[in-house]
Amino acid sequence: MATSIENELTQKLEVSNIQPKSSGKDTADVIKNQANEAFKNCDYEKAIELYTKAIEVHPDAVLYSNRSFAYLRREWYGYALIDAKKALEYDPKYIKAYYRRASAYMALGKYSSALSDYEYVTKACPNDKDAKLKYDECKKIVTRIRFEKAIAVDESTKSVANQIDLDSMTIESDYDGPHLEGDIRVTKAFMEALLPYFEKEKKLHKKYAYQIVLQILSLFKSLPTLIDITVPSKHKFTICGDIHGQFYDLLNIFKLNGLPSEKNPYLFNGDFVDRGSFSMECILTLFGFKLLYPNHFFLARGNHESITMNQMYGFEGEVKAKYTVQMFQLFTEVFNYLPLCHCINNKVLIMHGGLFSKDDVTLKDIRAVDRVRQPPEDGIMSELLWSDPQPQYGRSESKRGVGLQFGPDVTERFLKLNNLEYIVRSHEVKQEGYELAHNNKCITIFSAPNYCDTMGNKGAFITITGDDVTPKFTSYAAVPHPAVRPMMYANQSSLFGLM
Repeated sequence: MATSIENELTQKLEVSNIQPKSSGKDTADVIKNQANEAFKNCDYEKAIELYTKAIEVHPDAVLYSNRSFAYLRREWYGYALIDAKKALEYDPKYIKAYYRRASAYMALGKYSSALSDYEYVTKACPNDKDAKLKYDECKKIVTRIRFEKAIAVDESTKSVANQIDLDSMTIESDYDGPHLEGDIRVTKAFMEALLPYFEKEKKLHKKYAYQIVLQILSLFKSLPTLIDITVPSKHKFTICGDIHGQFYDLLNIFKLNGLPSEKNPYLFNGDFVDRGSFSMECILTLFGFKLLYPNHFFLARGNHESITMNQMYGFEGEVKAKYTVQMFQLFTEVFNYLPLCHCINNKVLIMHGGLFSKDDVTLKDIRAVDRVRQPPEDGIMSELLWSDPQPQYGRSESKRGVGLQFGPDVTERFLKLNNLEYIVRSHEVKQEGYELAHNNKCITIFSAPNYCDTMGNKGAFITITGDDVTPKFTSYAAVPHPAVRPMMYANQSSLFGLM
């Protein structure tokens, strides 16, 4: 008996004057071809939907492997890993499934597991240069991690900040950029000169870049994990989501909404870097404004403010290309001190990812988190950075492989327990740049339009006022940027193989 999916497909094929196939395998192949076409057009949501339909009709290793690849493109690494494993259940010798599983392991920082899969591929395909390259790159990472663990010393003795010699850095006579004058504090004039300088694709002098990052480290060290913000009555406050190295879109936010100031405060909710190839420009701009307006400009940590993500998605490569290895090490130290969330007027809690695996988490618990570390695989800190909302009630396994998915009932109980009105989070691409979920009590804001130059989404930001925290949304399209592709500085050979 034909399934409902087969009947639906048959009707569509008849309308299109295409002769439907008779077997489940043939039906699944038709759907798979449609999914492949959607994938080629970068419509990964549609591709996933179609691969899922094909799997329901006639599951096999190819379909699970293809859907795994689409999940990788959406950065749903947990789902990608599950599908790659499922593909290997259907065909233990299917090489592409090993590629997919290795890619998911890489994205989740499970390098030893990835290395095992790449090793299998190289043995099965000894003449495959791409497989050999991926194996070699993964092996280098595993070796480096083992070496770093072997030489690890006490945290207090290995601060990169203590090793930087600013006095040895000379400002060359031909440097034509902005200067930190006098007491080397960031000024309004400096920031007003810095933005157009960056816009012309020029590089801030190394000494000034170091000074900004060292000053921001000192400032972040003085801040708590959860920051309370008071927005006075009638005063506007702006909340932005992921920027992901899209500097020209960051400039567009300031053009649309005004430059930061004491009368125009901002919060940027994590994922400042990676993916986009102007991450240095973004992070120095954001750090500069934080130094200029420490009580009116706020920055929260995202899951991409971590060494694993930075090594995978371009920030490490970009910092090394534009500055030094030491500066990347300094950024890694700085990111460990970024606050994890903010609470506005005791009504709105803002974090990058989402809520928790337990119902009894309070703001006091969040304040008590020791954030000065790389993000752990589980617990409050991990969930603040990685979790996502889901439409159904309850909790479920994370599509990303880290954190969890939480339903409207989880949000409602958390808000009631902590006497809050709603939460704001980022972390996910949304077509209009924002999304209201869980009876409008869980709001997603994403500020990187046409993410990675492929997604076609709008970016958005939220504005509220101190006396009315009802969110108002502004969406905007991507603006042109110089011909530097996203992921320009990423280690492509260790990323997601296209085999």
